[in-house]
Amino acid sequence: MDPLWLLVALVLGFTAQQIKLPPLVGFLGAGFALHALGVEGGPALEKFADLGVTLLLFTIGLKLRLRSLLAPEVWGTASAHMALLIVIIVSLLLIPGLMGLSWLGALDWQAAAVIAFALSFSSTVFAVKTLEGRGEMRSRHGQLAIGILIIQDIIAVLFLTFATDKSPTIWALALLSLPFFRPLFNHFMERSGHGEILILFGLFMAVGGGELFELVGMKADLGALIIGIMLSGQRKSDELSSSLLNFKDLFLVGFFLSIGINALPTMTDILIAVGLVLLILPIKAVLFFGIIARFRLRARTAYLSTASLANYSEFGLIVAAVGVNAGWIDQQWLMIIAIALSFSFVLGSVINAHAHDLYATFEHYLHTFETEQRQANYVKPNLGDAEILVVGMGRVGSGAYLAMQETYADKVCGIDADIEQVNNHQLAGRHVILGDAEDIDFWHDVDVNKLRLIMLAMPSLSDMQQAVKFLNESDYKGTIAAVAKYDDDCATLKAAGVDQSFNFYAEAGAGFAEHARQQLEIKASS
Repeated sequence: MDPLWLLVALVLGFTAQQIKLPPLVGFLGAGFALHALGVEGGPALEKFADLGVTLLLFTIGLKLRLRSLLAPEVWGTASAHMALLIVIIVSLLLIPGLMGLSWLGALDWQAAAVIAFALSFSSTVFAVKTLEGRGEMRSRHGQLAIGILIIQDIIAVLFLTFATDKSPTIWALALLSLPFFRPLFNHFMERSGHGEILILFGLFMAVGGGELFELVGMKADLGALIIGIMLSGQRKSDELSSSLLNFKDLFLVGFFLSIGINALPTMTDILIAVGLVLLILPIKAVLFFGIIARFRLRARTAYLSTASLANYSEFGLIVAAVGVNAGWIDQQWLMIIAIALSFSFVLGSVINAHAHDLYATFEHYLHTFETEQRQANYVKPNLGDAEILVVGMGRVGSGAYLAMQETYADKVCGIDADIEQVNNHQLAGRHVILGDAEDIDFWHDVDVNKLRLIMLAMPSLSDMQQAVKFLNESDYKGTIAAVAKYDDDCATLKAAGVDQSFNFYAEAGAGFAEHARQQLEIKASS
């Protein structure tokens, strides 16, 4: 990659981060800036971008629970939302022509349908980056949003397959044998260790899976997704996903640069794109929230899923490009959709940065849209006789839970937003329940006055800050302890109201030394 690309991406990405926007917004701006400087993308950037999307879909597959796609609220929401939104957008696009506006009046129903179809998708890249940043990929609303996006992606891949006159060859039937190779793939993954061999294995499976599908006339992106799904649910799936995280993020910089580097928008393009954002995105959001709520999900789940989905998609650009090549729509619409995509990312970034605060502000109003009957999997939290609550039951939280349980036995309870994580702990006989500390409703449903100590072992700093805020609002009087990765995070947590914060790496070293000292004493006394 050209050093100039990296410099401009770094400067604008850094600037976006400083004003509390995701760096990807800066990367989009970097693409437009590079075009203004006369820089062209070329095949190198295109390969970089393609690899970023391939790794994104592969890592989504690694974390995906396939059975979640069969849930009515997933496929039902995705299909109903897309159908309704396309009808609404087509109607809105054709109205100017009926009013005699010549430029838009040139659109016929076929062109309007292609544009509406492109705008009906939500961004997988944006949603995954947002949910990963907040540590909510495994939460109920995170899994729902990802499931809906997967259904959309499958629809997009099917459209691209048929619209480009590229049909699967007879050899595509051989792909049905892939599940038989799953034990072999899992064996290689288990034996790959924890370093560069594991990373190379992941890269090969993602890229090789894509190429395999390309060879038989199918989309490479679909291949990466399916290979990822085949490797999901294994002991090392999460480790492989984490190992590829930085590579995926780096290559996705190329994807965002490639969106803007091909052309500069005109003022007309910008005004129409603003109109698409201000007029259609609210409709898109209202439809998502209303449909999800009708499936008897909580208002908070519907709201946070909607916040991740209320944007335009990179797949929409690909659909529009196919429409341009087929002569269905004008080239200008490709630029308009790209600008609308960029604006939707900026708006979505602001909303998602304050998503939990906004929910707390409007929760009473949003609750009026809940159905009287909840889904059967909703269970009101029950802490039992617990006086100590461990929030976040990953490796750190699990270790803290077990250590406290040795002293306080059944007075300790753990919570986690990942239902699979909770089920694993419950099978091991631990008092762990499903709960989300960033959900103000959770704290409304439990008696915090019974708790003496709350230990926060959540994946991100912002998650813990939000939990502390809700605890303060619930008039919690006990002690709050939290773990952090950096010293400046410890200072931030203390300023937020945490009584004791611990640097994870420093405390791990201290714990290791204490454990070794105890072993020395045991040997000396024996």
